[in-house]
Amino acid sequence: MTQYQLFATTPKAMEGILANEISALGGHDVHQKLAGVAFQGDLAMAYKACLWLRTASRVLLLLNSFEVNSQQDLYEGIQRIDWSEHLGPDDSLAVSFSSKNNPAIDNTHFGALKVKDAIVDQMRGKFGSRPNVDTAHPSIRVNVYLHNEIAQLSLDLSGESSHMRGYRDITIAAPLKENLAAAILLRAGWPEFARQGGSLLDPMCGSGTLLVEGALIAGDIAPGLQRDYYGFLGWKQHDAALWQNILEQARQRREIGLAKLPVMVGFDQDRDSVNAALRHIENAGLSGKIHIEKRNIIDASAATSWPHGLIVCNPPYGERLGDEEQAGMLYREFGEVLKQRFTGWQAAIIIGNPELGFRLGIRSHKPITLFNGALECKLLRLTIEEKAFFEPKAKSQQERIEFIHRRAQAGQPDSRAEMFANRLHKNLKKLTKWAKQNQVHCYRLYDADLPEYAVAVDIYQGERIWVNVQEYESPRSVDPAKANQRLAGVLAEIPKVLEIPAEQVFLKIRRKQKNTDQYEKQGDSRRFHVIEEGGCKFWVNFEDYLDTGLFLDHRAMRLLIQQQAKGKRFLNLFAYTGSATVHAVIGGAISSLTVDMSNTYLDWARRNFHLNGISDEHQLIRANCSEWLAQQAQAKHKQQFDLIFLDPPTFSNSKKMDEIFDIQKDHIPLIRNTAALLAPKGTLYFSTNFRRFKLDQEALSDLIIEDISTKMIPEDFARNARIHYCWRISR
Repeated sequence: MTQYQLFATTPKAMEGILANEISALGGHDVHQKLAGVAFQGDLAMAYKACLWLRTASRVLLLLNSFEVNSQQDLYEGIQRIDWSEHLGPDDSLAVSFSSKNNPAIDNTHFGALKVKDAIVDQMRGKFGSRPNVDTAHPSIRVNVYLHNEIAQLSLDLSGESSHMRGYRDITIAAPLKENLAAAILLRAGWPEFARQGGSLLDPMCGSGTLLVEGALIAGDIAPGLQRDYYGFLGWKQHDAALWQNILEQARQRREIGLAKLPVMVGFDQDRDSVNAALRHIENAGLSGKIHIEKRNIIDASAATSWPHGLIVCNPPYGERLGDEEQAGMLYREFGEVLKQRFTGWQAAIIIGNPELGFRLGIRSHKPITLFNGALECKLLRLTIEEKAFFEPKAKSQQERIEFIHRRAQAGQPDSRAEMFANRLHKNLKKLTKWAKQNQVHCYRLYDADLPEYAVAVDIYQGERIWVNVQEYESPRSVDPAKANQRLAGVLAEIPKVLEIPAEQVFLKIRRKQKNTDQYEKQGDSRRFHVIEEGGCKFWVNFEDYLDTGLFLDHRAMRLLIQQQAKGKRFLNLFAYTGSATVHAVIGGAISSLTVDMSNTYLDWARRNFHLNGISDEHQLIRANCSEWLAQQAQAKHKQQFDLIFLDPPTFSNSKKMDEIFDIQKDHIPLIRNTAALLAPKGTLYFSTNFRRFKLDQEALSDLIIEDISTKMIPEDFARNARIHYCWRISR
């Protein structure tokens, strides 16, 4: 039997799991590589790899490798293969090509064309006709990976990515690919739990991916059994009888496995997610095998009849000064639920921000690194038992603020605060001159320049000078008493350096109390002050809200919008207090639409409009921006805009929303729906403050996307290039 050189690709950090799968299937000479595993096997092994590998992305059959130092080398290397052994002149093909560190061919589109030309030229010369190109379901898919000067030429036996099992509704965005879900379950030990009859519970199940993959593993069901297309089905060397035999064996194993599935349950607070999960379960042939229920995380509990087992979930991510706190509250609540109702269970939780794991209040085993797309994540594995429990830090914000103010007013709160004062003097000298030259009245004076004094200090100049101080959360290694002492030192030194009364300095603690929203009122002073920016006026408030009403790091973006708005129709989404709209209208926008979900901020925006003499013809709409965009994008007669600003929060679980919003998971449909409203030659500016954000440009490849982040970082924020990211997008 012919032995083939095979290579299975997989996301980074999953190579070890995949290697174990290949060895268990009977692969020989198994070697882990970066983002894949090389192995040997006969044709049956190749078929089994396509059908059974749960963590693979693709299975490739190596045809040849050769040296490429020019375009001609590539062409000739492809023609060394007798392609009539693999396809006929009336068949079809597709080519995927990638190149790394090869100066001769660094354009993947050109490389793919060169490979295609080499194949069809050979076939035309031999038969007088040539195969067609079919990018969807070709007879064969040719894969070329050019690394340095060596090209590896393969047939893609998978045909399309192996994570596509055939049960997912293609209209539903998947925050977690199926092969990553399988990797999470395998690393969490689910196969052993299932063998022992343990239960599987996902309390935030979304569209049900983890549960379906869990059922496929527990039921000994081949993950590719429902796929109707593979890359080898049109290959001339395909052995249909052998493939049918392997399929039949898999079907028999499925029937046996379905009869012994353990308890599997999913909860989610969003009805649409519940419906999607039920649809996927039905599509996977698992109806009646997995129970799905609409239930909030705080109501999650196990029935007494369920055996202890594994809790697995992919909670929302969240990271930003302020935004992280909302996600933190969700994790804190989740941790309390686990402690109170699931003692004796194990848990596996994939998180994008490792710091959030501490909010659970349960010590984990050593975290495992995995990648969700480009985003590095950690898989936390927890044994839910009392000796692993601890109480996450929590204290009333107002109580702590008052305590720190009292320490500052008492004098000499921190013997080392002189270091902070000296840095403040230095920054003030530099930035005062810059602000005057650029007519900037509100700016960031200090941003954690000294690690010991991890605060942001913002100056607002109106009829007087106000200072807004925001504390960055201290690492767990810092003694809370020492953190309070340093913060009191900051509040004591600022009035001295700036020569202003202490009552004009305001402190914000960016931590959330239980059951509060991101922008919950912090007070009821109702004291607003007017500041100016770029010829526009704005109301700001330093006491009643976590944010003042004006995000200073977006100053450059607002001014850019003002410069480009003349004669244009402007749309402002997640508009907050409408500051970008004010700039657009002052810049000459002929119409504007401002959308936000908060009545508080729309009222604030309306006051900003009146302050600048903006007429009521400029519309304000209260709506959930995600839902509003989805409806508008599907409308028969879409509104069109020439200029759009999209600046969503990183994370939101507002009581006004039916589902949790998470920018990393939700940005693809959000951007796509927004771009649908662009007029011809229109421009969309998309921005996010999520510092670990990864834009999935591959999923948005039909849009023209330019990263303008560095251009949109103002001088006073230049010390922190990750304060936000911005992209210019057009169709």
